[in-house]
Amino acid sequence: MPLTRSLGDATVVITGASSGIGAATAYALARRGADVVLAARTEEALRQVATRCRKLGGQALVVPTDVTDPEAVERLAARAAAEFGRIDAWINNAAVSVVGLFDEIPVTEFRRVVAVNLLGTVYGTKAALRWLDAAGGGVLVNNASVLAEVAMPYQSAYNAARHGIRGLADTIRQELRVTGRNNISLCTVLPAAVDTPFFRHAANRTGREPAPPPPAHPPEVVAETIVRLLRRPRREAYAGGTARLLGLQWRLAPAVVERVSGWYTARTRFGPGVRLDTAGNLFPPDAAAGGWHGRRRQLLRLTAFGLAAAGTAVGTVAAISRRSRAGR
Repeated sequence: MPLTRSLGDATVVITGASSGIGAATAYALARRGADVVLAARTEEALRQVATRCRKLGGQALVVPTDVTDPEAVERLAARAAAEFGRIDAWINNAAVSVVGLFDEIPVTEFRRVVAVNLLGTVYGTKAALRWLDAAGGGVLVNNASVLAEVAMPYQSAYNAARHGIRGLADTIRQELRVTGRNNISLCTVLPAAVDTPFFRHAANRTGREPAPPPPAHPPEVVAETIVRLLRRPRREAYAGGTARLLGLQWRLAPAVVERVSGWYTARTRFGPGVRLDTAGNLFPPDAAAGGWHGRRRQLLRLTAFGLAAAGTAVGTVAAISRRSRAGR
């Protein structure tokens, strides 16, 4: 079920709204006249996003929130409803990461990634469902990343949390259906690499400079996908051709694609620089930056190549898989 009112009359809560996908989504909604409630840890960054939202035509409320605190998330929901009278949509987008080999990532950092990415989504979903129901229905969108379906080396904590988000959404969607709450739609969005501050500010235990594996989509691609889901909900939606191609290949030949994508990612995951080990933005307030435009420019070339070669790639992957089984 879509929103019960137009986007121009809707109130939308966005976590992780201080930069990247969250900020881009806030701008996309503000252009359409929506009231946006912006949540993240850094108030100053949120206020900058809010200022631009107002210039674009929407109202904006800033609510600094640590999504790992369930009481803080409940206060976020209550503030949004008190300010605008209801909540029509909720977007769980807050995320952090630690880059490193699984056995070299400190347990405290692994736990923090799961707390923000998975438990933050749990708390946001719990708060959202009650208020969406009270508003007569609405849409809940979880940003799970294509890594909820595929996998990437050096991202064990992030991968685990993203897979958890997808499974959580599938289960809750079933529960909404069997209990007759068809007025609430629960959607999962699956983007691939995006040009945001995420990679630059991730915790790092590799001694190397992390970077998104190319191509890196602009965050506006994900934002527009989320807007479409609010208007016409679907259980899942890829954001960008790269994510769609990755998902297709993984479903057709998971064992082969796991090996190939692991090899590719290990060779494109790091920039030329050296970087001291750091906890990044796992615990202190996050920062706003970007700067993966060089990798973004590879998007059209690689996406065009991938789409042109999709049929051949699928056939090749299947053949390799058959030879691999025959050789066992």
